[in-house]
Amino acid sequence: MESDTVFKWVLFFLIANHLGCQLISCSVTYDSKSIVINGERRILISGSIHYPRSTPEMWEDLVMKAKDGGLDVIDTYVFWNVHEPSPGNFNFEGKYDLVRFLKTVQKAGMYVHLRIGPYVCAEWNFGGFPVWLKYVPGISFRTDNEPFKRAMKGFTEKIVTLMKSEKMFESQGGPIILSQVENEYGSVEKAYGGAGHNYMTWASNMAVELDTGVPWVMCKQDDAPDPIINTCNGFYCDEFSPNKPYKPTIWTEAWSGWFTEFGGPVYERPVQDLAFGVARFIQKGGSFFNYYMYHGGTNFGRSSGGPFITTSYDYDAPIDEYGLIRQPKYGHLKELHKVIKQCEPILLSAEPVITSLGSLQQAHVFSPKSGPCAAFLANYDPNNAAKVMFNNKQYTLPSWSISILPDCDNVVFNTADVGVQLTQVEMSPSDSNMFSWEIFTEDLTVSDESSTFTATGLLEQINVTRDTTDYLWYTTSVDIGSSESFLSGGDLPKLLVQSMGHALHVYINGEYSGSSFGTRKHRKLTYKEKINLHAGSNKIALLSVAMGLPNIGGHYETWETGVLGPVALYGLDQGKRDLSWVNWTYQVGLKGEAMNVFSSNADTYIKWTEGSLITQKQQPLTWYKTNFNEPDGDEPLALDMNSMGKGEAWINGQSIGRYWLTYANGDCQGCHYAGTYHPLTCQLGCGQPTQRWYHVPRSWLKPTDNLLVLFEELGGDPTKVSLVKRSMVQ
Repeated sequence: MESDTVFKWVLFFLIANHLGCQLISCSVTYDSKSIVINGERRILISGSIHYPRSTPEMWEDLVMKAKDGGLDVIDTYVFWNVHEPSPGNFNFEGKYDLVRFLKTVQKAGMYVHLRIGPYVCAEWNFGGFPVWLKYVPGISFRTDNEPFKRAMKGFTEKIVTLMKSEKMFESQGGPIILSQVENEYGSVEKAYGGAGHNYMTWASNMAVELDTGVPWVMCKQDDAPDPIINTCNGFYCDEFSPNKPYKPTIWTEAWSGWFTEFGGPVYERPVQDLAFGVARFIQKGGSFFNYYMYHGGTNFGRSSGGPFITTSYDYDAPIDEYGLIRQPKYGHLKELHKVIKQCEPILLSAEPVITSLGSLQQAHVFSPKSGPCAAFLANYDPNNAAKVMFNNKQYTLPSWSISILPDCDNVVFNTADVGVQLTQVEMSPSDSNMFSWEIFTEDLTVSDESSTFTATGLLEQINVTRDTTDYLWYTTSVDIGSSESFLSGGDLPKLLVQSMGHALHVYINGEYSGSSFGTRKHRKLTYKEKINLHAGSNKIALLSVAMGLPNIGGHYETWETGVLGPVALYGLDQGKRDLSWVNWTYQVGLKGEAMNVFSSNADTYIKWTEGSLITQKQQPLTWYKTNFNEPDGDEPLALDMNSMGKGEAWINGQSIGRYWLTYANGDCQGCHYAGTYHPLTCQLGCGQPTQRWYHVPRSWLKPTDNLLVLFEELGGDPTKVSLVKRSMVQ
């Protein structure tokens, strides 16, 4: 009996050792070299995958591709605004099912870095904060402010409690080995002064007191107090050192590409440079790096921030927006990960010895007291290859590259030597045809008084809409005397509108008059055009459009958008007429939104009409709908929106996101990997639509009779919209 008991215990520990900490409680600590899991130092390779930017049906495939790519850890933010859409009401369903996502990672035998924040930035609407937080009395965001700290602590505790109840922390046998509080706060702290430092210290203490059993980190926070680990974000982090010698060197965001904004080009980061940055980080003693993003995904619905961030959040990541492997980025990094793991025991048991091999060449040699050594031979010259002597042997180093020698003799990997074949995106027609189209037009002549209100002066948009919609109508009336000169053939008057909204559409007496658009860099827009007025009362209607709320900075409670003025008429006989402080009538959102026209359960009294005249009369502010059957095959799908203008698209009631056929303005002069990278050095797609294709998750579709609804602001031709298949071809 005694021998049986011993055998069972031995078997248990063998299984536990094989499965890591999945069956038993483990400890996660750190020292100067690395994160230490259950007493073992680890070099950890991580990748960001954000659960709301994909679908639950995609998660397992994404996670397994990450694991096959050599990753140990999946990193994700926690998005406060989707989980607590109104105070005290929580949502963890569907693509917001955080626990299901983490258990998918756990099932794959991988770890998790849970970046609770709860500020996330992430080009996400309002930085991940729920907009209702803006209206908590006395609040001031991200500073030493009691209402904000109370709300932030409440949500952080909610997430930690949920994780503990599901045994998600590594200390409980779960996958979470690290958590993050706040996010890139260092620069904001400086702006807030002493109040910022007090808040940062409070946030650190609050997190530690939650007793998760795993370390906490703060990224880009040089003064993070013990035991918080301060970490680096950027294109390169080889010059970074933690603020205490007993903390490990962690790179929480190794930017694999860059985000895209409507009207801008697509940015690409060559894999040679990304691999060079990672190898340079490891050779300097780094032990944890995370690709931001490893899979970028899609900003479904109205989730993109910025403003003006595209619906696609592809990020030139190793796994593309649709879940397909992007080569050579995926494969070349996979080879890098293999050789890093091959060197892992050596790298964690010795400090690098640096020797010069030339004016721009170095060797970093890891040589433990016993056993083999490993070497990194670096050439920092962006223009020329170099021949160097190392250990009495000559090596040729391509420009801007690092060669890794796991045995200090043979080159197993060079960051600039890509042996993986390039794949190209192919968008091919599907066998699914759109059926006949129907139209529903926003009626500007009829106002529903139950959904409007009147106030003196111009109101800030978010205060009125609470971000429940992109759209807010500002409407007023102007009386024009019959003796005005322009009525007898003189120059037409001009309407001036200045707005902090991101787009503006102007209607005079129910007729479209024109539009104006801001940009991400110049959000304030001006409309100043001649308008047609008649004698008597004239109705001026301004449709202000938001394109996602800002996601970075402080003092969120002060941020404004919408038509803030001035609004004035010029060219009348009596000169300028200021309309900024007259009575304005406000309507939140569109009538089609109120009637839920994008849902298959929409109100039956909606009067859709046949769309036979669509191509002859492409009207602004028009809803279009059609039905289609699911295409055959299993390839990812996209809507080709090349014939449309600007608006939003829904399939079976779920929003694909905002679309806008605006053309990329940039400097696409080619892209070379060598030299310090910046997104402006690798721009693609100039003169083409910034985003033409919009991801349609197959899990949203039924075999037949799928409902597609478009809301078009400017006037497009939906009859040319098509469903296409995406694939990667060599």
